[in-house]
Amino acid sequence: MKKIGFVDLHLDQFHANKYPGWIEQASNGTMKVVCAYGKQDKEGGLTNEAWCKENGIEQVHSIEEVVERSDYLIVLSPDNPEYHEELSQLPLASGKPTYIDKTFAPDRKTAIRLFELAAKHGTPMYSTSALRFASEYAELDSAGIQTISSWGPGAFSNYSIHQIEPIVQLMGSNPKRVMFTGTVESPALLIDFGEGRQAAVNHLGDNCPFTLGVRYDSGSFKQATANSNFFGAFIENLVHFFETGKPAVDPAETIAVITIIEYGLKASTTPYVWVELPVFANNLQ
Repeated sequence: MKKIGFVDLHLDQFHANKYPGWIEQASNGTMKVVCAYGKQDKEGGLTNEAWCKENGIEQVHSIEEVVERSDYLIVLSPDNPEYHEELSQLPLASGKPTYIDKTFAPDRKTAIRLFELAAKHGTPMYSTSALRFASEYAELDSAGIQTISSWGPGAFSNYSIHQIEPIVQLMGSNPKRVMFTGTVESPALLIDFGEGRQAAVNHLGDNCPFTLGVRYDSGSFKQATANSNFFGAFIENLVHFFETGKPAVDPAETIAVITIIEYGLKASTTPYVWVELPVFANNLQ
């Protein structure tokens, strides 16, 4: 059995609660989360000690211990990416396959540093939104896409990745500029990919399903709503990554996603004004 270790800001959160069972099931019991470290207890939630007891996972008191005891590593903190660089230093220097939860990084420069650190130590690493693995999205042809209109729930700060990542997957990792067009209640972002190609991200409320409307150069239109078990498909991909050490996501796509989110937040302070994005010369620039 291969051992997996968690590194987290605080362990009492949805992903930490669900991943152990999902991974054990998807791996047919060949992988198991055996230890976990939380930097601090969750305010108003379970302490890290209580979480570990409740989930039957050994609590350790340093990231070093997690790295030492594990074959594979998962850095969580899904809603606090500003902690990812701190929490990932030792995992990414370990050479052991490491998954860093969404949202990968708080900004482009941090994302690049994390990939550079992993590359320096030969550590297989990736990060992704589970929506990348929605079967409905996988059926869409990326060739000849002219326009995408994307809908989804949640706040822009921590949920926009679930719309932006499928867009980048379909339209490429070289966006040109962004413009905020939404409101406080319904954030929206326009992404220009150049040559008349663009995508719109719309946050329409908690009951809004993740949906893509796609128009092609041919004039045809396709709609896809993510009703499939995309979390299950993501976990299967995660297990495959641990088995092979081969990430499923191009770093250029991840950096593009983080860049769009960072500059989208900047654009929200000047609605209806284009904000230019850095030139995407290669994977790590």
